[in-house]
Amino acid sequence: MNQQAQTLATPRNHNQCCGLDNKRILVVEDDPDISHLLEIHLRDNAYQVDVVNNGVDGLNRASNQVYQLIVLDLMLPGLDGLQLCRKLRSQSITIPILMLTAKSSELDRVLGLELGADDYLTKPFSILELQARVRAILRRSELTAQQEADQADEIIELTSLKIDVSGRNVMVAGRPVELTAKEFDLLLFFARNPGRVFSRGQLLDRVWGYSHNGYEHTVNSHINRLRKKIEHGAEHNQYIETVWGVGYRFHED
Repeated sequence: MNQQAQTLATPRNHNQCCGLDNKRILVVEDDPDISHLLEIHLRDNAYQVDVVNNGVDGLNRASNQVYQLIVLDLMLPGLDGLQLCRKLRSQSITIPILMLTAKSSELDRVLGLELGADDYLTKPFSILELQARVRAILRRSELTAQQEADQADEIIELTSLKIDVSGRNVMVAGRPVELTAKEFDLLLFFARNPGRVFSRGQLLDRVWGYSHNGYEHTVNSHINRLRKKIEHGAEHNQYIETVWGVGYRFHED
């Protein structure tokens, strides 16, 4: 058994379900020792677990079956984790993704977060940390789903911008605008909190659901892309304003 798998092999606890049972998790990991241990410990928490060992099978499963979470290794044969993440998000598949990365691959972690991954774990990691991250992601996902259900008919209209919350559709001046899942989440958060200034760290915590020092540029890149899509060539920032030295705010108008 390799060193990473040995690190994962911590004592199992059968009492850590925390009310999150019956959730389906897809594990995409090509190391058989790690994937087996992940399967055992996630099943111990009453999750239903499917395991595949390559990116192509992972894409097929995620595209055709219902999962509440994907645990995704970045180093995969055939189709790597970044490519898989990109393809899922381009298909508007918003299943939360927990990435597994090597300790030295900071660039991959940054790219993964910008492509729409929800969180990451650096190998080697403990099972207790994995279980905690999984529970946190599933809770956030449930909360988001409940909020969307409670506001199923919500339409936000601000000047030429129209946001259909339940349909996750955006129109600017009557034309549809295609946003990634995280771009939509960011825009919706801003639109629901007009006039308030948020730092990049606060946006990371509120929209991405985690707070990691050093990844604030992920917020910058998303805001830049969002501006290009909704500002439509405006000379000044029509919706998202930079508050220098502080962060960003959404125009109250």
